[in-house]
Amino acid sequence: MPHRPTTPAPTPGTQAHHRARPAHWAATATAVAAVIAGAGLLQPEPAGGATPPGGTRNGPQAAAARATAPDARAATYPLDCKGVPRIVTDTAHGDLDGDGRPETVAAVRCDAGSGTPPHALYVLIQDPAPGSAPRVVATLLDTDRRRTATDLTVRNGSVTVRLLGYSSPDVPRSSPDLNQLAKWRWTAGKFRQELTDSSAGSV
Repeated sequence: MPHRPTTPAPTPGTQAHHRARPAHWAATATAVAAVIAGAGLLQPEPAGGATPPGGTRNGPQAAAARATAPDARAATYPLDCKGVPRIVTDTAHGDLDGDGRPETVAAVRCDAGSGTPPHALYVLIQDPAPGSAPRVVATLLDTDRRRTATDLTVRNGSVTVRLLGYSSPDVPRSSPDLNQLAKWRWTAGKFRQELTDSSAGSV
């Protein structure tokens, strides 16, 4: 099934990370139980030729495009790090919308060198046109949520990640006291988030 065309995800709000202080990355709000995250996946533009009825393309090129997940380190991310480099800390791959082509989910943060810069989570697709770079088509987690993403996986069409954070600026940065297991699934043209586990206590 081809990707359903939708409006691209809005550019997420960003934070300056070039002068990290222990209290700078504190989280002050807990996540909601069910939210719509980001925008829908966008159908890649064909590399050439018409798409047959039913949305499938045949041949070795199409098979290779379906089999190869986007390279997270070749993408450009809508994350303003104020001159500090961006770093991809984790990736997971899988077919999220059931069209036979794998997407990549990337955990990205500013490489501040100190403190605990929060993560953003992005979904990438690979356009089949030769020389095209991977594209961000959805933002699952913004940096303004002030979470550190760990244990990122894609399984059975769902994105799962553990989110660590801090309930107040007084919590030591070495001991996050918010520990949430979040899951996103592509449903009815959107990524919908469920928090399957949420606890307050030292990790």
